[in-house]
Amino acid sequence: MILLAIMKNTSLFINWVGDSAPARVLDYILTERELEFSKADCLRHIPVSRASLYKIWKRLIKIEMLLFSRNIGNVQLYKLNKANPVVKKLIEIDDLLIIQDLEKRAKKKTVHVVSLH
Repeated sequence: MILLAIMKNTSLFINWVGDSAPARVLDYILTERELEFSKADCLRHIPVSRASLYKIWKRLIKIEMLLFSRNIGNVQLYKLNKANPVVKKLIEIDDLLIIQDLEKRAKKKTVHVVSLH
């Protein structure tokens, strides 16, 4: 029962790949793919420890999934590297999961037409 409640409150991406700190970070940056974000933004929105985030962040920069965007004051902003082939595939998967879920929900809804004759 608790597992079902947790599963309902997680994203489609996390339900698909499994719940882990790297999956949560990827889910966040895929969801916010059009925005710039800082490590502090991620820490505010993702249930992950600072140490885990910094380790994952370093790896994502190394494999060029995240790119430095700019500084605002002392804050470094990053963005998803949508030119990276792996990122492109992850975006496709994320979008496909959303489309499949929407189609599944649409099939569940039935339209009741009432005849007035």
